[in-house]
Amino acid sequence: MPVEVPLLKEPIVTSVLFVAVETDTGVTGFGLTRGAQRFALKEFINREAGPFLKDKNPLETERIWNQLLKQFNARVQTGMWSSAVSAIDIALWDIKGKHYKEAVWRLLGGAQNPVQAYVTFGLKQYTKEQLIEVAKQLVKQGETRLKMVVAVDPENPRIDAERVKAVRKAVGDEVELMIDANYLFSFNRALELCKLLEPYHITWFEEPVYQNDALLLADLRRHTSIPIAAGQNEGHRFRHRELIANHAVDIAQPNVCSVGGYTEAVKVAALAQAFNLPIANGGGWPHHNMHLQAAMANGWRVEFHFEMWGVGDKIYKEPPAPINGWVTLPDTPGLGLEPRFDALKEFEEK
Repeated sequence: MPVEVPLLKEPIVTSVLFVAVETDTGVTGFGLTRGAQRFALKEFINREAGPFLKDKNPLETERIWNQLLKQFNARVQTGMWSSAVSAIDIALWDIKGKHYKEAVWRLLGGAQNPVQAYVTFGLKQYTKEQLIEVAKQLVKQGETRLKMVVAVDPENPRIDAERVKAVRKAVGDEVELMIDANYLFSFNRALELCKLLEPYHITWFEEPVYQNDALLLADLRRHTSIPIAAGQNEGHRFRHRELIANHAVDIAQPNVCSVGGYTEAVKVAALAQAFNLPIANGGGWPHHNMHLQAAMANGWRVEFHFEMWGVGDKIYKEPPAPINGWVTLPDTPGLGLEPRFDALKEFEEK
């Protein structure tokens, strides 16, 4: 699905796996996960998970999640299974909310509404001058929390440092800046970038080192004052436990579209809370993750990434958007997301 972003001539193409779960009472729930391994996901859901779920009670989300685990993932592996179950579980919670005539964020806990939001704008494709221009536009629109992608050249952190410094100078000290390396740095290069950027008030450094290595992340935390965040692609609570228990993160980042849906994400949030850590949305898909952040007392903020934000705007009718750094969740039963079936049909991959 092509997504247009400011100043770039070519759209960014991203893929999603969209799931509909129908009930015999006429209620349908909709879920979503990222499109990596999308053909395997489609086959697994349609040929294995779907028939297995027939005649089960969709309101029993905890029972169903654990049945899917026992039946299809007894060794608790992550990857394709976690992505598929994320989409299914999100759809089941959508059904549950519609059945009980309550918003998912309130069913999950209802801790806060509105919720802090931030915009991930700093794409690698931008030049330094384009970064400055887009950042200034967002600040003018009232956004006060911005995130940039780093590791433009994983062997030369000075390139990233110059880009971040330029944006900081352009937007001033009152705007929060976060950075995200998407696993791409070695420990040494990540530490080098930390030292270069410590004077520039970085709110967090997201997934700085290879493979979210918990021991390396913990070591990096001990050598920098910049808070460390990670976990957006982790497929179950046990990987998050490794990050949290090893003191590898300051901010936990369960993403409901990857970790196993809301049923698993609330367990990660509770684990983080037991260690006095906040959770924050990383990895995009704001329209689903905002329900988790609003539900939990340690929920902190929702990521509106240009790419996944744009997908949501294409496939849903008037979904919530950030205003002056905050997003207000609807009271509509379920997720409050009405699909645009014409758009889904137009971009369907055969």
